[in-house]
Amino acid sequence: MATPTLLDGPAGTAAAHPAPASPASPPRRPRRTRPRIGTQAFLLLLLVAFLAPVAWAIVSAFKPANDIIRDPLGFDPSAFTLDNFAAMFHDVPIGQGFLNTAVVLVAKGAITLFFAPLAAYAFAKYRFVGKNLIFGTVLVTLMLPTIVLIIPLLLEMKTFGWVNTYQALILPGSVDAFAIFWMRQVISAVPDELLDAARVDGCGEFGIFWRVVVPVIRPGLAGLAVLTIMNIYNDFVWPVVVASSDRMATLQVVLSTLAQNITGNRIGADYATVTGELLAASSIALVPLLVLFIVLQRHFINGILAGSVKG
Repeated sequence: MATPTLLDGPAGTAAAHPAPASPASPPRRPRRTRPRIGTQAFLLLLLVAFLAPVAWAIVSAFKPANDIIRDPLGFDPSAFTLDNFAAMFHDVPIGQGFLNTAVVLVAKGAITLFFAPLAAYAFAKYRFVGKNLIFGTVLVTLMLPTIVLIIPLLLEMKTFGWVNTYQALILPGSVDAFAIFWMRQVISAVPDELLDAARVDGCGEFGIFWRVVVPVIRPGLAGLAVLTIMNIYNDFVWPVVVASSDRMATLQVVLSTLAQNITGNRIGADYATVTGELLAASSIALVPLLVLFIVLQRHFINGILAGSVKG
């Protein structure tokens, strides 16, 4: 009887050494959809809760003044009108408020976004005598309430003759401790090797900051820009103290005195008239911040993440 022989080549090898059986793949776990649906439903409820008052205010601004009081939750698009907006622009100097706010926003925002990262760069990347003491003093100022600083700052502005001027609205608080602390956290994450390489190439110290550090920290700088714009735009306490004249009033000050302006400029203005014009002014004041957040939402989130880096 003939003895079986092994076949030569790949076929023989495969016959002599059969391939091991592949292990059975583990069963797939069912996706957990219930927790995800629950989270989305909860977030949707929060969204409705936060946006419902804003939506009501914007819709009510287009309703006749009497309808706002008679039927606050009513919705009739056929009755929408621009009378509240027209009367508001006639009775309230909201245009001057927007202009003053824009001037303060551009000037004060530019100062903050330039000098705060510059100071933070020194605290993060340089060693000098008293560095920790100075930075600790800067952080201590974060604990001081704004109301404590109002009287000293107001006396200082009066000494300089800056009351009811743009200087008083722009310079105090233009480089605040929070901005320095925020940017120090961001700049601390920049590798020192990049700075050393720039020095070897002959770049000056300010050139290193402007050409190397600033492009790297751009997300954190964008986040700081959004927060700075919101703080300046919504600031009320300091402008109402240092800018008492109508000529220098910012938008928030104008809105706070809106009811007095309406009743003073219109004889027989009732509660419904004041409410309609107040909603119209609030809706207009909301538009810039809403557009800003929609446009810069991605940069704001990236900036928040960049600012959370531990230095």
